[in-house]
Amino acid sequence: MLGKLSWAAVFAVTLSAAAFGQEYGTAEEARAMLERAVAALKQDKAKALEMFDEENGQFRDRDLYVFCANESDGIETAHPTHKGFELSEMKDANGFAFGMEIMRKAEAGKIGEVAYMWPRPGSDTPVHKITYVTKVTDQICGVGYHK
Repeated sequence: MLGKLSWAAVFAVTLSAAAFGQEYGTAEEARAMLERAVAALKQDKAKALEMFDEENGQFRDRDLYVFCANESDGIETAHPTHKGFELSEMKDANGFAFGMEIMRKAEAGKIGEVAYMWPRPGSDTPVHKITYVTKVTDQICGVGYHK
C-alpha cells in the first residue's frame, strides 16, 4: 500500500503528463507532420491529398492536421472541415486575412510561419495559433498548433 507521499507523487506525475502537451499537439509535432506531408506530396500528390483527409489517418493527431490549397486559385484541396473553401478568403476573429498571408508566405523548400487567432477543433473560442506553411508542387500546405 502506498503512503501519503507516494500517492501524492503518483498524482503529480499523472497531472503533469496531462497538462504538458498530451492533450494538444506541439510546435515540434506540427512541423514534423508538415515535413511528412511534404514527402508524401512529392511521392504521390493525389494519394497524399486523400491521406490528409482521412479522419483517423497518420496526418491527424489531436488538434493537428494537414491542410492544402491550390497555389493557382486558393481552393482548399485537403482540410478536415474547409475542403473546397477559398483559403485566400479566410480571416480570423480579429479580421486578419491569414489565408492570404499563408499563400504569400508559402515558399518551395522553406517552412514559414503565420500567427493568427483560431478556435481549436470542437470549440468556438479563438486562441493564438501558429501555422507552419510551405509550397510543394502546385500546393500550398500547412500544419498549425495552438498555443
